[in-house]
Amino acid sequence: MAQLDLRISSLRSAYEKGEITPREVVQNLRDAIEKAPKEIWIAKTSKEQLEKYLTALEDVADRARSAAGFKIPADKPLFGIPFAIKDNIDCEGMESTSACPAYAYMPKKSAFVVERLIEAGAIPMGKTNMDQFATGLVGVRSPYGSIPNRYAPEYVSGGSSSGSAAALAYGLCSFSLGTDTAGSGRVPAAFNKLVGVKPTRGLLSTSGVIPACRSLDCVSIFALDNSDARYVLNIAGAEDSEDAYSREAPWNSASDSAGSAARLPENWTFGVPEESELNFFGNEGYKAAFYRAVEAFEKAGGTKVTIHFTPFLEAARLLYEGPWVFERYDAVGKFIEEHPDEIFPVTKEIISPKTTPHPSEVFAGFHALQAKKKIADLEFSKVDVLLTPTAGTIYKTAEVNADPIKLNSNLGYYTNYMNLLDYSALAIPAGMATCKDSSTDTGSIQLPFGVTIVGHAFDDFKLLDVAEKVTPFLSEKIPLAVCGAHLKGEPLHYQLQTADFLGATETAPEYKMYAFKDGNIQKPAMIAGNSSFYVELYALTPEEFGKFAAAIPAPLGIGKIKLSDGRVVPGFIGDGTISVMAFGGAAVDISEFGDWRKYIHK
Repeated sequence: MAQLDLRISSLRSAYEKGEITPREVVQNLRDAIEKAPKEIWIAKTSKEQLEKYLTALEDVADRARSAAGFKIPADKPLFGIPFAIKDNIDCEGMESTSACPAYAYMPKKSAFVVERLIEAGAIPMGKTNMDQFATGLVGVRSPYGSIPNRYAPEYVSGGSSSGSAAALAYGLCSFSLGTDTAGSGRVPAAFNKLVGVKPTRGLLSTSGVIPACRSLDCVSIFALDNSDARYVLNIAGAEDSEDAYSREAPWNSASDSAGSAARLPENWTFGVPEESELNFFGNEGYKAAFYRAVEAFEKAGGTKVTIHFTPFLEAARLLYEGPWVFERYDAVGKFIEEHPDEIFPVTKEIISPKTTPHPSEVFAGFHALQAKKKIADLEFSKVDVLLTPTAGTIYKTAEVNADPIKLNSNLGYYTNYMNLLDYSALAIPAGMATCKDSSTDTGSIQLPFGVTIVGHAFDDFKLLDVAEKVTPFLSEKIPLAVCGAHLKGEPLHYQLQTADFLGATETAPEYKMYAFKDGNIQKPAMIAGNSSFYVELYALTPEEFGKFAAAIPAPLGIGKIKLSDGRVVPGFIGDGTISVMAFGGAAVDISEFGDWRKYIHK
């Protein structure tokens, strides 16, 4: 079988067309799992458990099938979508260990978030490796082994959600769940070229999650692209009456299109720390990559504003120097004292207090945080979002093992403040960085680099809006706007199977659309006019783009199309002969429909 396209929209389309079944996808992935690094998984879903999920989905498919074919039911939006679960999140029928075998227990039910995903049709493929008790950003503090980085095996994969990120990076699932207290859902995303959603605290329930710092913990999402991240966040997010820290979002979680969801203004700004406050820990490759990312944000329409980052850094220090380290002890400290030989020495050193503070120091920490938040919020008010590196550098596994606490701390420079200050964040890939590495023949190596977009609480969808705008400018891929037979679900969409879906939007009101027949397929052609039209945006490699453009027949071609937000991207346009075709009746003006699909399927 050819390499599976595991993006959610692609699998859904393949299921509805009958090209593949969930059972075939699962078998394909089980084969791939056996060939991937064994350190990714702590436990794999048994054949018996998988059979239960697959049989239920086949029953759904049988009921939904009609003479017109199979359409995925609205209440199963994740029909047949495989996912992975970090092993500090409960899944019924599988032990939870938090990477400590002596801590293992069998949960009575799945975590609230896992239940929602399975009810939506998703298939759990297993429980993934992690830094023990979610204490670390490196992915090497586990008795189940260190996971080799997908792109450079000698380097760390990031933690603590190392296995969940690696499962996605190695092509073993469509999305995965992690947790994020101090950066564990963002650093692994950066090191594995993934999208990492660090949602607003409480937006995703933590019921059924082994806590690190319960008041700060978040369930995070790893996705292959922004579209999948948005899709899963919509389904996973819901208030949980049994979780004291769950919060009701100001929008309807069933649809992010509600007007109350925070959205990006037309003229948007992004804050970047002063140069003296940026820290790349000697990694010039990451430094250069970040400045390229800043330029990409400007090309995407953002206005850069320099902000003071010190208040955010000062708040971050409270995570391990304030009372929150004792919240970690509250979660698993007694177990550690009773099972000292089962705990990684560095994990024990971080969680077990050397001294017990006076109770007043706890309140002093709370007051200090509130003071820092006041200052940080004031600085944040100058911009719509913040932009920082996700991590200032990356290390080899051997380097981290030699200096575990300091290097781990360096990786948290841009992440530790986030949950303390009640911000939302989205980590996105930003290309590859050329970094020094004396062990290679050339003295350098290409390593994944990522940036994080930061928002206030419940800015989660605003951050995804930003990511949608900037992603084409962050990669070497070329954006392309399509408006007809290449749209999702249409006859020529297969030609974009390997392209990245960037989202849907409309053109500026400067076009007219005609429909004409090319063989057996109706196609659209846009020329100058005064109407707007629905388009989908994709990103293609230069090679893919060249092949795609070369195959376009007259009277179509690739030209520049202006979008409703002012961006100008390549897209389909008609040449001068389209007017002649219209005069002769071979082309029909369909501008009144505003969407090619409404005309075709009318």
